[in-house]
Amino acid sequence: MAWVHAVIALALAEYLWFGFEVARARGRYKLPAPATTGHADFERYYRVQANTLESLIVLVPAMLIFALYVDPLWSAGLGLVFVLGRIGYFFGYTRAAQKRHWGYMASILPMIALTAGALIGALRAAL
Repeated sequence: MAWVHAVIALALAEYLWFGFEVARARGRYKLPAPATTGHADFERYYRVQANTLESLIVLVPAMLIFALYVDPLWSAGLGLVFVLGRIGYFFGYTRAAQKRHWGYMASILPMIALTAGALIGALRAAL
């Protein structure tokens, strides 16, 4: 489980990094808090952070359940693919909204696999 926990911590650290980037973008685009709209370039940074938070709500428990009922190393590996996909998502989306697709796909597919595996594994154990 140490690898699972390490990847979860890495995903959380990545989320913190995105938060720092949002703060930097606020200054760069002169958009004071609490505003979240007003400059399209800033809004893309903000959406990366918000979308990542939404994804973490699924990722973290899915990784833990998958690790418990299926395999911890596969859970950590799929979680790492998510983290790398989010990096691609960040760099693509902050450059242009239409460039976010690859990173999105690289992070949503591991989440789907982890969630499906967690559900199937838990149901198999229950039955």
